[in-house]
Formats: sequence, structure tokens, C-alpha cells
Amino acid sequence: MVRPRTPLLSRDRIVEVATAIVDADGLDALSTRRLARELGVQAPSLYNHFATKEQIVDAIGDAIVAGVDLSMLGRDPWPEALKAWARAYRAAFRAHPNVVPFLARGPARRPASLRLADAVYGALVDAGWSPGHATRIGATMRFFVAGSALGSFALGFVDDPDLYARDYPHLRDAHRLAERHTHVDDSAFELGLEALVDGLERKFERLQESD
Repeated sequence: MVRPRTPLLSRDRIVEVATAIVDADGLDALSTRRLARELGVQAPSLYNHFATKEQIVDAIGDAIVAGVDLSMLGRDPWPEALKAWARAYRAAFRAHPNVVPFLARGPARRPASLRLADAVYGALVDAGWSPGHATRIGATMRFFVAGSALGSFALGFVDDPDLYARDYPHLRDAHRLAERHTHVDDSAFELGLEALVDGLERKFERLQESD
């Protein structure tokens, strides 16, 4: 029998299909049995590339984070770099919302996630922030970005004008939010990001003056 020119499986192919499963049905839907079935192989074949399901989930998370642009960090002034990075980070999260709760736990041992943390921390320290402040800013930004990607604020309101008009008069226009959810959610993110970075800039100036 002639052996195939290329292997039936690769780490990248496994991660690609596993990510599609999670995107469609959530992390709980991912199992080695289902993954093998969708790849057209037997489950033991996966173990040549990943020892456990947890390693596959780690690889999914790292592949997502690896796509986040970090080029602005250390190149642009830190306030603009921080905002541009936050937008890129949120875009990666928004593309894979079912993975956000996993990624929000932190980098663990994932190489791309650790490179991201190192790049953000390094850019802030090099810009003049103390190591302690740089650590807390990194944590603050992760909280903010992950929270914004967990779900839609606007889609949390039902399209029922009578509900609001009757009992919640201050929310009388809330039924309109769903149809404009992309604009509302993106604008809210930008407002929060501007306010957050503006506050950090003022704090940075005070710290510089006190030295």
C-alpha cells in the first residue's frame, strides 16, 4: 500500500477543527471522541500530537492569542500602543467568545500568551512605569478587554417596548438597543478604553512629578 504523501493529522489541523467545535457549541462540547470523528480518524490518533484534551484547549487558546498584533508595543507612545493593543486583543476574543472564559484565567504555560504578557509589561516598564504599576495595568486591561468580549450589553435587552414603558420609564428606549447592538457595544468599549487610558495618563504624570 502506498503511504500518503502528507500525514492525515497535524497539530495545526487538530487545533483548527477543535476551535471550530468550540466556536459552534462551546468548550463543553469538545471531546476527543467528537474531535476524532470530525477529523475522520480514531481517537487514539490524537494522542500522537496531544496527550490530553486539556492540552488541546491550551493549544486553541494559544493559537487565538498568537494572532493578536503586538507590533505597536515598544514602538508607539505607550497610551496609543495600549489602546491599539486592547482593540486587537478584543477583536481576537470577539472572534471566539466561547474561549474567553478560558483565556481570562491567565497565560499559564502557553507561549503566545506569555509573549503577549511580556510585551505589554515590557512596553510599560520601558515607558517609565514601575514594575508594580505595569503589572496592575496589565491585569486591569485584561479584565476590561475580557469583560467586554464575554457578551453583548445591548443584546441583553428584549425588543418589547411595552415592558419598559409600563414599569421602567427611564428605559423606555431600551427596546431599540438590540437592533443597534454592534454600534452600542463598540462605542461603549471605546468610551471605556479612552476613559481608562486617560486616567492612566494623568496618574503617570503625577508619578513623574513626584519623583
